[in-house]
Amino acid sequence: PPPAVERSSAGPGLWYEKAAPGDRRLGKVVTVAKSKKFRDHHGKVLLEGHRLIRDALEAGAALQTLFFSTVGQLKELPEAELKRANLVKVKFEDIKIWSDLIAPQGLIGIFSKPDHAKMSYPAAQLTSSLPLLLICDNIRDPGNLGTILRSAAGAGCEKVLLTKGCVDPWEPKVLRAGMGAHFRLPIVASLDWESLPSHLPAGIRVCVADNKDAGAQAETVSDPGGAGRAGSAPSSPGPPVKSKPKAAPPECEDEEGAAGVCVPEVAAQYYYENWAQTPVAVVIGGETHGLSPEALHLAASTRGKRLVIPVVPGVDSLNSAIAAGIVLFEGKRQLLRRHKQEDERQKFPVVG
Repeated sequence: PPPAVERSSAGPGLWYEKAAPGDRRLGKVVTVAKSKKFRDHHGKVLLEGHRLIRDALEAGAALQTLFFSTVGQLKELPEAELKRANLVKVKFEDIKIWSDLIAPQGLIGIFSKPDHAKMSYPAAQLTSSLPLLLICDNIRDPGNLGTILRSAAGAGCEKVLLTKGCVDPWEPKVLRAGMGAHFRLPIVASLDWESLPSHLPAGIRVCVADNKDAGAQAETVSDPGGAGRAGSAPSSPGPPVKSKPKAAPPECEDEEGAAGVCVPEVAAQYYYENWAQTPVAVVIGGETHGLSPEALHLAASTRGKRLVIPVVPGVDSLNSAIAAGIVLFEGKRQLLRRHKQEDERQKFPVVG
């Protein structure tokens, strides 16, 4: 027999289904939604917990089915969005069986896979956005990627680009660690290095934070222009450079004549020295594989720097999420200081 349909007390016109005993939809949906193949093929993602589901709904993500355990939970979510979805009331024990959370909240939602181009990000996030981009290169650990996305949202990054070697950002563990970052800023996933530059603004400088090479010493090369050479400075010759950066590394021949990937030299400096021009991108490499040759090539072709975070000798390199947090917030500090200086120059111009 079909499950009984009851009118919910959550508001007029809000209907939900009460799952009959033996209804296996929740288990089936959760099992398949945890598979990347399913997510990619069917364009669906699973979100669990009140905060994540509310953030997704407020950003315009389309809810298809919501499994919930008490009617009261519906009152805390945007009613207009709930009216468009299938609402299925299940026993809390059933959600507990399939939940990924230590303390399940009794809410599991199946959403259409969000498209960053169609999302409406929070106004506070947009007004705090900086010309600072993040490129994730071979970040394979879900907890690390989620934490990195959270830091990127906190620092006010304009966009996050993920290369094909990264873990899927819509994996449940990444979503959990991201704490809603997925619905605060655009995240573009599965990019190959050839197409990545088309997602970057013209004239960008790409810097790399290589946390694998802990023994690297920054060359204390004094760069008086430093990151200030954005192309628009009066002293710079010619108009601003508008060419797109190139990411594909050239092939090199070694002594034996075998073709290999050429790894360019990228000047190193400490992360707290001046590097954040407008606009700027930071590449964070994964802990296991470090940076791709393509990332170094992109940095070299945009006059970028290798940013070194000095650690005490004998200490292993930093966790990639920690390195990302340090470098992104330093980039934010430099950009804000720069904007402040430019504002002051406009208010009090130097009279010759």
